[in-house]
Formats: sequence, structure tokens, C-alpha cells
Amino acid sequence: MRRHVIIGRYGPGDRARLPLDNGEIATRLDLVVGDHMLDHGIGHALSDLARFGVYPSEMGTDVLVLAAHVHAADTRVSRASESQDGWTRELRLIVPVSDPDRWIAAAPIMVRMLNFLTGDIWSLCFRARPSGFTQVSQPPSRQTIDRPFNDLALFSGGLDSLIGAIDALESGRTPLFLSHAGEGATSDAQIRIFDALKTHFPSNSFQRLRLWMVFPKKFIRGSSGENTTRGRSFLFFALGVFAGTGFGAPFTLKVPENGLIAVNVPLDPLRLGALSTRTTHPFYIARWNEALAALGIGGRIDNPYWDKTKGEMVVACANGDLLKRLTPASLSCAAPTKGRWQGLGTQHCGYCLPCLIRRAALLKGFGAGGDPTVYTIADLAARVLDTRQSEGVQARSFQLAIERLRLRPDLAPILIHKPGPLLDESQDRQASLAGVYCRGLEEVGSLLAGVRTQPG
Repeated sequence: MRRHVIIGRYGPGDRARLPLDNGEIATRLDLVVGDHMLDHGIGHALSDLARFGVYPSEMGTDVLVLAAHVHAADTRVSRASESQDGWTRELRLIVPVSDPDRWIAAAPIMVRMLNFLTGDIWSLCFRARPSGFTQVSQPPSRQTIDRPFNDLALFSGGLDSLIGAIDALESGRTPLFLSHAGEGATSDAQIRIFDALKTHFPSNSFQRLRLWMVFPKKFIRGSSGENTTRGRSFLFFALGVFAGTGFGAPFTLKVPENGLIAVNVPLDPLRLGALSTRTTHPFYIARWNEALAALGIGGRIDNPYWDKTKGEMVVACANGDLLKRLTPASLSCAAPTKGRWQGLGTQHCGYCLPCLIRRAALLKGFGAGGDPTVYTIADLAARVLDTRQSEGVQARSFQLAIERLRLRPDLAPILIHKPGPLLDESQDRQASLAGVYCRGLEEVGSLLAGVRTQPG
């Protein structure tokens, strides 16, 4: 195991002496390209927002700079080679910020959040930006009277974010959507949906901010990189907060995610650790809101669909016809390019966990035969699914979880606490989370009726 520290530097003139702990491997993260422009997509994001009439604050830019450090560490420090147990890494970040005192006060909240999100051991240190970089955000070129946007939401290209976008636009809101330009299939889905929404709502001046942030494979010396990306939602949320600070008023960043995935109760004991992601868990969102308050940022993060299953989201969508037409453009699959070895293009496999939840939701919302998505396995019941292969693993896990809850429905209020604490949630909200968990499994159970699984 090796302990890593990522040290952010504002240009070659930033030579502050920063002592290392014993045995730490240091990596320099250069934050500036050229004379003064912020690197890693942040400078471009500032310019894009300025064209929209949105000017993030210095504190908002700090949030995205911190996220760059987190993203670099999370995606480039290998769990296999750099951790003692094959999973838990020790990661320290030294981040130059505009107001170190506020950041130092908020650091324990951020550490708790990151430890929960990624399962690693994080340490955060903050120092003042060097002279010459006290202001890196773009000041407004003129006094803005009319704010261009009155809604702010993540836009991933998935089905939930598509429903969130349609609901916002049908209500007459003018959203600023936020995307991270990841791998090609995800970016293509975002572009297709955004363009289609622009065509359908021509009089609405909504826009999309797209961030591209990827670090070189050899960014960390001696590390081969990491593919689990458990910390990706930290970057997504940070991008939203960054943009929200430019609204000139208190903002709410909407994170559209169905309640079954948000709580993400493990289907079996093996999923409790590495396989159970926490990207929209209520505890994680609550820590973000606590941190924003500590930083003095007038915004909050909210999942408006926390109490709905994915199928209930489909049924309640404000424009079901538009949703059905755009559903094939949305992307839910965990690995949409894995069919290439079969000569297939980018498409949904139909049998991974997000595909099964998607299929179940569209079965509930559109009825039998109404799902317009193309799946690699079109009919799950056509043959026995091999549980020793990826095609049958998730279906079997769902069957076991559904049967467990059928035999012991009283377990639901207990199981929802397995992925993480719900201490911020009232008893009524906890009861609602248990309900959405049960209804979500029922949806998948309807999809899997007649599906056979066994070891091949």
C-alpha cells in the first residue's frame, strides 16, 4: 500500500513549500494553462457560463477546483496496487482556495462525505491561493437584471434525468442543465436528448453546461489508474454548485434519481461494499447541504424523486408521449459497448442492474411491448439465464432479494439502513423510503415473472 497526496498548484510561480507526511507519494496538479486560464475544463466552463450570463463566485470556483483534485485521485490511484486490502486507499489533497478559513471549517464535513462516497480514507488540507490568483472567476461585464435561468438540474443522459428535464420544461421553467462529458456513448445520449428537447421546446431559452475533465492515464506515477469511479458524483454535484453560485440568488440543484437507486439497498451481502454505490444516497446529499451551509454558499441539493420508483416516474411524467419518443435516446446501461465483441453497436445489454430497473419501469409505464429500447437480450424469458455469466447474475440477485422480502416484508424498514445511515431523515421519510424500496422490487419482480436462472 502507498499513501498519495495530490498538490494543487496555480502556475509555475506557485512554489509554496508543503511538507509531506512520511511515505507519501506526491503528485502535482497544475491548475492553470497558459498565463491565467484555469485548466481541466474549469476555464472553459467559466467562459461558457459567461456567455449564458452566469458568473460563478470565487467560492463556487473553489468547489470545482476541489472536485478536480478528488476526480484526479479517484480515477488515477489504483485500488489494486495502491491499497492494502484491494479497495481502501489513503488519499490526501492540498487545495489552494480563496478563503482557507471557511474551507478548513468545512473540511470535516467534506471528509465524512468522501469517506462515505468512495470507501477510502481521505484527508483535506486547504491553503490560500498564491498572489496573482486571488480572483479567477470572471466578473460580470455588466449588471445583470434579468436572471437567465430559474432552474438547475443534473443532466446525465439517463432515463431519470430525461424525465426530470421534461417535467421542468413542461412546467414552464427555464433550466440550466449540467453534464459531464464522459465516455462517448454517454455524451452522445446527452447531445441527442438535448437537441431533441430544443426542437420540442423552441421558445424556451434553456441551456446546458458541459464539462470535460479527464486526467492522463499516467498522471499518478506507478499507478495504472482506476475504473470504479465511486467519486464521480462529487464532480457532478460540484459542477452544479459551481454554476449555481452564479445565479445571483439562493439556488436548488436538482438531482433526478428514483428512490430505489438512491437508497440502493444491496441485493445480497456481497454488494454491501465495493458493488454498492452511494452516488445519490440521502446521507451523501445531506452532507453536501451541511457543507454548503458551512461554506456560506446559498444553495442546496435536492432529489425531487426520492420517494418514487423509476416506473412511477415514467407514469407521472408530464409528457408521456414525448418521453416515449425520446426513451431510445436515453442511456441507462452500465456498459453499453460490451456487445462490440459480438459485432454489435452501442446499445443496452438488457441484463445489468440498471437495465433491469429500466425495463421494469418502462413495463410499468408503457405496458407490455411498449418499451422502444433495443436490448442485446430482447426476451429475458426466452431461455435459462446462466448465473455464472453476466447475463444471469443480476436477475438472480433480484430474484433472491424479492423472495427474501416476500417472506419477510417486515425487513424493509431495516434493510434500507444497510447502505448508509439515515439519521437526517424523519421517521415519516424513512417509512417512505422503505415503501419505495418495496415497490421498486415489486416492479422488477413483474419484469422477471417467468424468467429462469441457474448456473450454466
